[in-house]
Amino acid sequence: MQIPLDREKSVPLARQIQAHLERLIAGRLLAPGVKLPATRELAQSLGVNRATVALAYEELIAAGWARAHVGQGTFVASPPDGAAAAEPVEPPARLLNWSALLSRSARIVESDGERARANAPGVVRDGVISFAGGMPDSGLFPTDAFRRALNEVVREEGEALLQYYPVGGYPPLRRYLATYLLRFGLEARAEDILIVNGSQQGFDLIARTLLDPGDAVAIEQPTYPRAMQVFRSFGASLLAVNRDVAGPRVDAFERLLERQAPKLFYCQPSAHNPTGLTIRRDVAAQLLAVAARHQVPVVEDGFDGSLYYGERPPAPLKALDRDGVVVYIGTFSKVLFPGLRLGWLVAPPPLADRLRAAKQLADLHTSALLQAAVHRFCERRLLDRHVARIAGEYRRRRDALVGGLRSAGFEIDRPKAALYLFPKVPPQLGRESAAAARALLDTVRVATVPGLVFGPEGESHVRFSFSVPEDTISGGVEALKSLAAAAAR
Repeated sequence: MQIPLDREKSVPLARQIQAHLERLIAGRLLAPGVKLPATRELAQSLGVNRATVALAYEELIAAGWARAHVGQGTFVASPPDGAAAAEPVEPPARLLNWSALLSRSARIVESDGERARANAPGVVRDGVISFAGGMPDSGLFPTDAFRRALNEVVREEGEALLQYYPVGGYPPLRRYLATYLLRFGLEARAEDILIVNGSQQGFDLIARTLLDPGDAVAIEQPTYPRAMQVFRSFGASLLAVNRDVAGPRVDAFERLLERQAPKLFYCQPSAHNPTGLTIRRDVAAQLLAVAARHQVPVVEDGFDGSLYYGERPPAPLKALDRDGVVVYIGTFSKVLFPGLRLGWLVAPPPLADRLRAAKQLADLHTSALLQAAVHRFCERRLLDRHVARIAGEYRRRRDALVGGLRSAGFEIDRPKAALYLFPKVPPQLGRESAAAARALLDTVRVATVPGLVFGPEGESHVRFSFSVPEDTISGGVEALKSLAAAAAR
């Protein structure tokens, strides 16, 4: 640890050391529980007598900034109530106005973030039943099995996996994905697959490669908020394509392309967020025909077809693409662990080369160690077993929540995939999604996401996630029943 000491000052060295450590603790630069350096070690580092450091530590302990454990050392304590740290030895220089230096992209991201926070449900308080999250239930994670796979690849391939790695990704995982995607009719060679840090990086690389400031992006409404944020951050304007239960409205899409010239069209054909709905096959074919006729790329935000609650998952748009207009984004986030940040892109060859270059510029490569662990997990069919288990569990939770929502007067379609429900709110909750979300929180203490977060077409809807723990589902259904009883009265 480096502590600046001024031997020309009249302030004793022990007091200078004490003041410096108090400032670090008060500013949370030294967190509670952190062990301070041994007195001999710090004295040697600072070039002072050991007794000087010992005196500084004694004063810290006496003032409540640290605590001593016999035989273990001195540890940082929480800042004492009402205690103020000593002023730094030198006052800070004039602060730089960082806000004035932010790029247009950064300002757009901040503006979008402020709007999202304004519409978000806020901090979920104790006693609130929250359906506001959009993540898988971590209680269903196959943590032990994945830990064993990770340990094995470290032991067998650690030296290579912990080095820099080719940008395309771990070859065995790319070969596995090429076979895995065939289950859903998507044909891709291993060399056509680019491993990325989750679908969010996929959006970023596509936008970085295709968009210039001032370009337009056609995007279905309602839609995934972070996709909108990424495209806007690159200076693109967004052109809405409304959707219904069958998917994006092809007539609206074609009229838009006749009037405007968007650089690409973004959509979620399967397990759409927030509605959970899936595109009808005939609509998918028509959509691709229009895109090919107008030479507009389609960015398909894919959802794993294994996590499907119907008899047979629909084919991705990429599986139906005969004109090479679709860029496919896939991810393990919903079927395995979102914390892995592991996804992939499948793009036509001319674009794939540019995406690899953008990926290399961004971060060189995705963790080869995690890729290898996922491959080991998948090749042993552990992913298949896991998905079969969670599909049955999520189906049961979906059905329970759909029943509760319908009993409370919500209009709701039963999705065959995804982890969300997007019901139309009943009249007693009002017409605006933010007001409805607040009413649910205030009356029955149920937290949801207002539909306006997903775009103007989400107004009059709220989003519920049914991937929440089972006790949340049961508690939420009971709360919705009480809402229905109150409405009846």
